[in-house]
Amino acid sequence: MSETVRIIGDRQRAYAHRAIDEAPIGSVMRLGAETRRDAQNRRLWPMIEDVRQQVPGFDVYSKEDIKLRFMNALGTEMRFLPTLENDGIFPVGMSSSTLTVAQFSALIELIFAFGAKHNVRWSEPMEWAA
Repeated sequence: MSETVRIIGDRQRAYAHRAIDEAPIGSVMRLGAETRRDAQNRRLWPMIEDVRQQVPGFDVYSKEDIKLRFMNALGTEMRFLPTLENDGIFPVGMSSSTLTVAQFSALIELIFAFGAKHNVRWSEPMEWAA
């Protein structure tokens, strides 16, 4: 059984302790910062589409490519590997699903700033849950 426990107080912390104490040998435990929230992800894609439709030159890129351009501007770590035939390179390891809540918030703020600079009219309200 796999379970995720978000520690927001003493009760969740105690539950996590019990789960570890009761886990069978060979189990794996991962502890880390919370990754992006669903609300953040739902907010991202309409913003990307707004940029794609309203900023000159962006309509030639896929939404995924635009997202990767913003992640690169944010300073997200990325690696490049050579193609199988060694005739080019491609990026690996850039996925917004691995961003923490704070990193994803910074990504959305970067897109807001870029949009403001290019007079993007947002199709969804500016208010959103970080």
